[in-house]
Amino acid sequence: MNPATLQRAALEVAQALAPDQVLSTIVAGLAREPGVALARIWLMGPGDLCADCVFQESCPDQTTCLHLMASSGRSLVNPDEDWTSTSGHFQRFPIGVRKVGRVGATGEPLLLQVTDDAEWVARPEWANSEGIRSFAGQPLIFRGETLGVLAVFSRQLIDEEEFGWLRTFADQAAVAIANANAFTEVQELRDQLELERDYLREEIKAVQSHGQIVGESPALRKVLEQIEVVAVTDATVLIEGESGTGKELVATALHERSQRSDHPLVRVNCASIPRELFESEFFGHVKGSFTGAMQDRAGRFQVADGGTLFLDEIGEIPIELQGKLLRALQEGQFSRVGEDHERKVDVRVVAATNRDLGREVRAGRFREDLYYRLTVFPIRVPPLRERKEDISSLAQHFVQTMSRAVKGRRPQLKQVDIDALQQHDWPGNIRELQNVIERALITARHGKLSLEALTSPAPSRAPASDEGAARRRLMSYADLKAFEKENVIAVLNSTRWKIAGRDGAAEILGVNAATLASRLKAMGIERPRSTPE
Repeated sequence: MNPATLQRAALEVAQALAPDQVLSTIVAGLAREPGVALARIWLMGPGDLCADCVFQESCPDQTTCLHLMASSGRSLVNPDEDWTSTSGHFQRFPIGVRKVGRVGATGEPLLLQVTDDAEWVARPEWANSEGIRSFAGQPLIFRGETLGVLAVFSRQLIDEEEFGWLRTFADQAAVAIANANAFTEVQELRDQLELERDYLREEIKAVQSHGQIVGESPALRKVLEQIEVVAVTDATVLIEGESGTGKELVATALHERSQRSDHPLVRVNCASIPRELFESEFFGHVKGSFTGAMQDRAGRFQVADGGTLFLDEIGEIPIELQGKLLRALQEGQFSRVGEDHERKVDVRVVAATNRDLGREVRAGRFREDLYYRLTVFPIRVPPLRERKEDISSLAQHFVQTMSRAVKGRRPQLKQVDIDALQQHDWPGNIRELQNVIERALITARHGKLSLEALTSPAPSRAPASDEGAARRRLMSYADLKAFEKENVIAVLNSTRWKIAGRDGAAEILGVNAATLASRLKAMGIERPRSTPE
């Protein structure tokens, strides 16, 4: 084999980018050598054609085999025959079976010369008719991993020197194949990221077209003033408020008024993420890092790079996972699942919760360090009952935006309707008001809204002093567990974390000290480091 031919082929391979182009350039370059009859490349892949494979009975493992990916050559017997096909009897080789499988299994080069009794020839009649005298198989190895096999069938005897030149060419070919695969993956990830960003931008426009901050009440003006003050900074903001008060609209307003408005606002509902997928959802994963990871995936932090990450219902994140989030917030760095290097992003974080996170910290359900990291600038969104001056404006806004689908004349809100709306307590806040208006529009007749459901006195809310008593009377299992944990921590604090012995926590709670220790572990209660022994 001519070194000059191999060098020219190597230069052509280096200029190719797409994997298919790289593979075809490799075999075409080798096939130009006068003595070469056929050049082929098999790459490692999953067992996929096992039922029809000619080597099925001798295959030791059907999970992985060698896939024929490129072929080039010319026939002396039938010059019109197409030798570029990658189908046929030898489109798959089991690992370790025949000469190609042997090279793939061992990662060692193989040079064979044709003799009258050569057992390595699978099709002796083909070899004889085409004048095949040598077979050279070289493993394609990149960073210690065997990617596949490069095979050459020659009509001339290949000596050791030529075989050495082919080894050098195979090393260069392996690098080119690995680089082409990496380039394709990067391009696919870039395309995926751009699609995700375009989708998120369209989602923002859709949300904004349906909802904007409406109202002029003093309580709402205070919120708007806070938005204007903090939006121009990169400070972390915690939006607190009951469900349905419009916390997501506040997050959108913060983003739109910031210097990051040209970049995406990425929303994450923390309550909707399964525990086992938390890291993948936030930080992404690499192909094969866990069952079901069929391809690389960018996480929400990477998608939000340069923009804003809105973490809704932040209080729902399990405490054992909060440390990973805290590290990403503090350092702006993370690793994808299955990846061993750090990625750095520039993300502004806005969080929202309908929980009392201070109470969650005291109960041991939320990390104190994460809490302080999030509450750099807290904004409380008032419930609708504290801004009843805005009910009229909100109701008119919803009628206007929702009545486009109503045929005929647009229904009008009358003063009696406004009075009925303002007398309601709105435990579901703005979301409840929006649902009531939508239902009234659906049932409207002759341009008259139907608000009969609100004519009866609204159920009174229990006074703040009575809420605890009401909760103690009717509690869910989750509330009972939370109450039990709070009670145990209170007892431990009162005994300075003395568990056993006279006046210890076990004696006060009426349980065995060993039993209490077991319950503390099950509840995830640990002794604070600052507590004296």
